[in-house]
Amino acid sequence: MRAAVYYGPNKIEVDDVAEPDPRPGTVKLKVGLNGICGTDLHEYYAGPIFVPTEPHPLTHQQLPLTIGHEFSGTVVAVGGGVTDWQEGDRVAVEPVYKCGHCAPCRAGNYNVCQQIAFHGLMSDGGMAEFTIVPTDMLHRLPDGVSLELGALVEPMSVAYHAATLGDVAAGDTAMVFGAGPIGIGLWFALRGKGLDDVLVVEPSPTRRAAIEALGARTLDPAALDVPAFIADHTRGDGADAVFDAAGVAPAVSTALACVGSRKPMVSVAIYEKPLETPLLNLVMNESRIQGSLCYTGADFEAVIALMARGAYDTTGWVTRIPIEDVIDEGFEELHAGTKMKVLVDPAV
Repeated sequence: MRAAVYYGPNKIEVDDVAEPDPRPGTVKLKVGLNGICGTDLHEYYAGPIFVPTEPHPLTHQQLPLTIGHEFSGTVVAVGGGVTDWQEGDRVAVEPVYKCGHCAPCRAGNYNVCQQIAFHGLMSDGGMAEFTIVPTDMLHRLPDGVSLELGALVEPMSVAYHAATLGDVAAGDTAMVFGAGPIGIGLWFALRGKGLDDVLVVEPSPTRRAAIEALGARTLDPAALDVPAFIADHTRGDGADAVFDAAGVAPAVSTALACVGSRKPMVSVAIYEKPLETPLLNLVMNESRIQGSLCYTGADFEAVIALMARGAYDTTGWVTRIPIEDVIDEGFEELHAGTKMKVLVDPAV
């Protein structure tokens, strides 16, 4: 079968590899579509970062391995002892391996497991024609949710988890900084939670246009004093929650200047450079910074339910490509900013 195999920085090759067989407690999936994540870009251009160079304690795998952790698929075979799944079931995959015994796992917060691993980063993943997945990673897709949407459940769950940590409700004002895939996912999630007043701050005209086409209201920080606008918009109260999906210092500084008293800035970005945080703003405002990592099964189920209600639209920001074009039309164009979200089809 064909698979996109990561060998190290600037080296991913579409190879012919052995087709895997399911083990007890697992299923074999025919992969529908697999998204290229920002983490994959970091691995390709600057890694290995998360991909292990020696056997991982949970997966026992290491470089080289098949990448891909954002994917959907159809069950084509089941391993021993599997009774709840059968051939033909369509699924989204929650690609988390957890230890089950550290303090976060015992508390049910396995998304911050102290030994966490991801299918497609610490094990052979979904950017392949077939992959083997433990049954506890599977989430059933309703008939009305396509495999394309199913491949987006993982990144949309990252955004939904962050939106939940913002503790917002209908009638609140929320701000999203950054209109990449996670920023778009935050807008969908906040709207799905009943918020009408969601403002997206994005300097890129291309990204502003993409999310505006979905119905979002945007602010251009290069053309507008965003904190002053928000102060006027909220009659001085500030936003009820701000979400940083940009990961750059100007966004963080502006977000903290917009958030209301005792309200959170939820950080769901990866910061490549150290930030100078204006702590005085936090102290005087009694506001806070809340980190957000990954998701849990509850986030997956919530996103799938919203998708079944028609709350997510892929128009204008999602591109599908064949696996043979994964570097030129996938990694390179994402890195250059000419595409926003790329789904790889391993069957073509």
